[in-house]
Amino acid sequence: MPVPILAYHQIAVPPSGRAPFRSMVVHPDAFRSQMKWLKRLGIQGLSLREAMPYVTGAKTGRVAAITFDDSYLNVYENALPVLQEHGFTATNFVVANQIGGGNVWDVPLGVGPAACMSEEQLRHWSSLGHEIGSHTLDHVHLPHLDEGEARRQISQSRGLLKDMLAVEVSSFCFPYGDEKPLDRKLVREAGYSVATTTQRGRARPHDDPFGLPRATVRRNDTWLQFVRKCVSG
Repeated sequence: MPVPILAYHQIAVPPSGRAPFRSMVVHPDAFRSQMKWLKRLGIQGLSLREAMPYVTGAKTGRVAAITFDDSYLNVYENALPVLQEHGFTATNFVVANQIGGGNVWDVPLGVGPAACMSEEQLRHWSSLGHEIGSHTLDHVHLPHLDEGEARRQISQSRGLLKDMLAVEVSSFCFPYGDEKPLDRKLVREAGYSVATTTQRGRARPHDDPFGLPRATVRRNDTWLQFVRKCVSG
């Protein structure tokens, strides 16, 4: 069966008004409701690492991969308890140079500042069975970089996370969904097993494992829209 890879960013009370990228902030109550819907549908929430055998067809069952971009502190505070309550696991794509920092890449765009998880919090996340993935060193637009810098952002972020957190890092997420064939090649050469994009759809066995589609969950998604993203791509 095709596997939905759900993409979240912040789990917090959305800002008011016309704040840039407000749609990327999902209210904690909405997130809790969405996880309940997965349970009602008989879908097990898994990290991308654990979901990949279902994507390739090595395992069968109703699963959804749950992923969070940028490792926001509010994910640790508001999403982690809900995941634990439901027995789900998830993947956190970490901007390696902002561990304990914040969303400095977004602030110039008018997005409000938001803290990222600390090293201690990421260790706790991992100790509970959740996955750590890489989102580059600095949340860069990879296609805008020369090959050497793109390679550094992709490879060194993996090494930093492995050394700091003592975990295996096999999953990568392209910041902004920006990538080109060279970037996929660099991700594979850096030792990752899988990479996600922002292309819409559910993951299937024939998909390039270094360009998997995802379903972005947005602030104003209704329960029906969420269910459709899980079951129809």
